[in-house]
Amino acid sequence: MSDLSAHEAIMTLGRPIFTSKEIAAMTGRSPASISTSLKKLQEKEIIARVIRGVWANANDPRFNLLSIVPFLTQGHQTYISFITALHIHGIISQIPQVIYAASTMHTKVIKTPFATYSVHQISPPFFAGFNWHKGKENFLIATPEKALVDSLYLSSRRGRKFRYFPELSFSANFSFRKAREWTGLIKEERIKKYIYRKLEEMERQV
Repeated sequence: MSDLSAHEAIMTLGRPIFTSKEIAAMTGRSPASISTSLKKLQEKEIIARVIRGVWANANDPRFNLLSIVPFLTQGHQTYISFITALHIHGIISQIPQVIYAASTMHTKVIKTPFATYSVHQISPPFFAGFNWHKGKENFLIATPEKALVDSLYLSSRRGRKFRYFPELSFSANFSFRKAREWTGLIKEERIKKYIYRKLEEMERQV
């Protein structure tokens, strides 16, 4: 058993978001014991529970709402996309009230004390086109072109989410050619044709 307390383990871990399992492993204590310790730290407002088994130190200057995303879909790779990524890339100015992400897990809305996250399943052949945000291993985010295509992909499916976009502002670096290349990975011909048509309409308006 380690001599570290739960609080000391959190400080040693060196990041604002962590899991109960990580702290239990570092201290050598049982999950039940660690759960009790973390709840006491929460009562003192040192940390806050995100979802079951995931905690955050929101007082840490490195904490941000997007860095929570990788911890919401444990066991499944996930990246920030759709209109959330479009806002980060400056393509839309309106701040989305919900944080949107693409994942290999089933589509799900996850509500936390910090924000609501809408995670949408992307088929494996189409699960690409993302990088670490600003080159840091904090969270993955779609490229501007892939974020747009992801959004159009959802708008073509049941529910028609993102059928109507806020005003779009494309920089000179935005590549409609790359967007069409990402569209080519989609297997469903109907959806592929729909997105090609939408991209053509958008490019004409630039």
